[in-house]
Amino acid sequence: MQDRTNASASDRAGVSRNEHTRGTVILLHGFVGLPIMSRPQARMLRRAGFETRELGYDSWGKSLAQICDRLLPRIARIAERSDGPVHFVGHSMGGLVIRALLSRWRPVDLGHVVMLGTPNAGSEVADFVDSWAVLRPILGQAGPALVTRRSMTVEKLFGPIDYSLGIIAGDWNLPGTPFSRLFDGAHDGKVSVASTWLPEAADHIVLPLPHTLLLYHRDAHSAARHFLIHGRFAEDAQRDYP
Repeated sequence: MQDRTNASASDRAGVSRNEHTRGTVILLHGFVGLPIMSRPQARMLRRAGFETRELGYDSWGKSLAQICDRLLPRIARIAERSDGPVHFVGHSMGGLVIRALLSRWRPVDLGHVVMLGTPNAGSEVADFVDSWAVLRPILGQAGPALVTRRSMTVEKLFGPIDYSLGIIAGDWNLPGTPFSRLFDGAHDGKVSVASTWLPEAADHIVLPLPHTLLLYHRDAHSAARHFLIHGRFAEDAQRDYP
């Protein structure tokens, strides 16, 4: 790992792939997503000196526990081969998967974790879908993890936040947008800012972006990169705590 001075300079200028790696970042997409959706962020992280692995999982057909069963052996192999710490970045449901994974097992050299738009307290949109029997199948096996009223069985899957965690929330509250009436406060169209919040997190920021763009926008990418390097977001980032 580079010292803070060098990391700060390379964070601004980028790091060539030939320089010493900052470790490996495992990227996890959200509900009904695909690994390719994490590729733009992965490219940016590789330019910054990280190795990256975009992993896929069946978010609709498997429960959270089953997803962990399938991912853990793959992650253990990646950690074994990593030259440096193993970091995690998860968009939306991907952050919940990371929490469940790290509750069961974690790399010896665990680095930082970043969540983008993760419904840590559940999604109001998922509640709406779940409230209609005809719509409930849309959530598949992910429903119990995505709703705000979770069972104790699901809550126990997450475990304590005793690792370095940075949370990026989105605030894109345009009047008349779908589902906007479901939220009481700031939200990204699918997840409220308040729902992303975890008191144990090292840092929490809000970007003026909708839920999906948190995965693709360069500002979200830059913020995630900064946290993975420094364990904090930039000093001038907007912080909005519930």
